[in-house]
Amino acid sequence: MLRRWRSLHPWLRAVLESVLILVVLHVCVARWVVVRNTSMYATLLPGDLVLVERWPLLTGFARGDVVVFRDPLKDRQAKWQRPLLVKRIAGMPGDELELRNGVLYINGEEQPFPATGTHGHLVRLRKDADAEGIAGQLGLPPAMERPGRTFVELPLNPVLADTLRKRSDVAAVEPMSTATGAPRHIFPYSPRYRWNSDDYGPLRIPRKGDTLRITIDNLPLYDRLISRYEGHTLAVDGNELTIDGRPLDTYVVEQDHYFVLGDNRHYSADSRYWGFVPADHLVGRASLIAVSKGSTPQPRGRWLR
Repeated sequence: MLRRWRSLHPWLRAVLESVLILVVLHVCVARWVVVRNTSMYATLLPGDLVLVERWPLLTGFARGDVVVFRDPLKDRQAKWQRPLLVKRIAGMPGDELELRNGVLYINGEEQPFPATGTHGHLVRLRKDADAEGIAGQLGLPPAMERPGRTFVELPLNPVLADTLRKRSDVAAVEPMSTATGAPRHIFPYSPRYRWNSDDYGPLRIPRKGDTLRITIDNLPLYDRLISRYEGHTLAVDGNELTIDGRPLDTYVVEQDHYFVLGDNRHYSADSRYWGFVPADHLVGRASLIAVSKGSTPQPRGRWLR
């Protein structure tokens, strides 16, 4: 093998060595990802080119890390073919997570909201307002604006809200109220859990080695974890549960799981809507915005910490 390698033309060897180095860097060290949506606005903007560190897969992640992972819902596709998503870790394996009136609590302690994160605001427009220009100023896609309306819902933080209040074509900027009711599209999609996007939990995030007591009542929380993420066959016959053909009373979790939220809290499809992120779906930690197509008062070309 070594003799064949030495027999190659020096230029060909140089090209192959370069490709090998790039592959090793991509797999083990870092990769680049382009942000595609607004779920992390205004921390990240559509079009941002973000450096993703790969070594936390070995060294571990921390609460508050902005992470890139494979879409857990696209399980009909091979894992490497699934779309990449970007969110922030809100809850670590073993944490108890709760949202009360939009405020996040972990293990009973209130957590600070991300400085660049946003909440929904109602922006009232004056006659002939340039709605598309407002979206462009904030680095938002024009699709978020609805032509012909005298108001628009936008994700804003205090800095962005003050920026809009200074515009002559904006009449008012008001925070929207928190969610009410218990919609059925909130994970775990069960009337037994009357949660919404602002009042959610308490929920314990499964950790590798945890022994879960499984009942008909709490099965919606763990159904996908057991059957999709950890590859077992579940069946329900009346009040009797089975796993791989055996009676199911308890289940030992085989890998860590995480709970993620978008910084654009009112406009993010995240763990509140589809559940836990298994550890083997994580790709890495987003660390640096290298290039940005957007333009907001927040500095671009910066480290994410």
